[in-house]
Amino acid sequence: MSSVRIECVAKEGCRIGESPVWDEKEGALLFVDITGRKVCRWSPLTRQTQAIPVDAPVSSVALRQSGDYVITLGTRFAALKWKEELVTTINQVDKDKVNTRFNDGKVDPAGRYFAGTMAEEIRPAVLERRQGSLYTLFPDLSVVKHFDQVDISNGLDWSLDHRTFFYIDSLSYSVDAFDYDLQTGKIGNRRSIYKLEKEESIPDGMCIDTEGKLWVACYDGGRVIRLDPETGKRLQTVKLPVDKTTSCCFGGKDYSEMYVTSASDGMDKEWLSRQPQAGGVFKITGLGAKGVPPYPFAG
Repeated sequence: MSSVRIECVAKEGCRIGESPVWDEKEGALLFVDITGRKVCRWSPLTRQTQAIPVDAPVSSVALRQSGDYVITLGTRFAALKWKEELVTTINQVDKDKVNTRFNDGKVDPAGRYFAGTMAEEIRPAVLERRQGSLYTLFPDLSVVKHFDQVDISNGLDWSLDHRTFFYIDSLSYSVDAFDYDLQTGKIGNRRSIYKLEKEESIPDGMCIDTEGKLWVACYDGGRVIRLDPETGKRLQTVKLPVDKTTSCCFGGKDYSEMYVTSASDGMDKEWLSRQPQAGGVFKITGLGAKGVPPYPFAG
């Protein structure tokens, strides 16, 4: 094992940092601050973060094939033009609900944007249950709902052979797998492949590496764990200096660096004084694993 190094690179103090995505063209890391209502881009060259404020909780960001980005904003799928700081609505979901918002989202290998909703939180991880749904925004800008009765729609990714969809509904404390049809984007045959242990706490964001193993950020667990989806075994635990680790992605020029977002919402002064880097973005090197470049939205 190479030696693992952890460094806080963006000391943003995000309220809820989420959705890290490596933008290869810009050589920069995208992420959002959900309750801080901003989309951020951190450059390893300048070590500076640019932020674009938005008008609602922004829960995920993704690359777009035609340039710039797509985001999930409140209950909307939206386009974001970075230089112009311009947000335009693409489509809206959950029109029959008053208190839901999007949470995590990611683009599939065919260029469709999968994203799920949840009830607005009363406080972190405390909310009305089963109010969420999982949706897909297709390249033709139509939206399909896969299922509802979701607590906190969270981490998602696809197997290397594009035949399995991995998904986390946080309060089930489980990482689930579905059969996945790349041609149609349909999913089915849901099953649990890993149940989190007590000290791992709540499964949050997730990404896959080039060996087909899953990395899951554990909210309130202060760690990312590496799982084998075939055997259901945990292979590795990497602990971070903050409890509220929210999501993870690979980045850097060969996708050998891992970036982990974190949150500070729900932490009192005493807790924050013990973990001053809460809400920061962390870079982990020396994992000996590499990631898969993110897919861009094809619409």
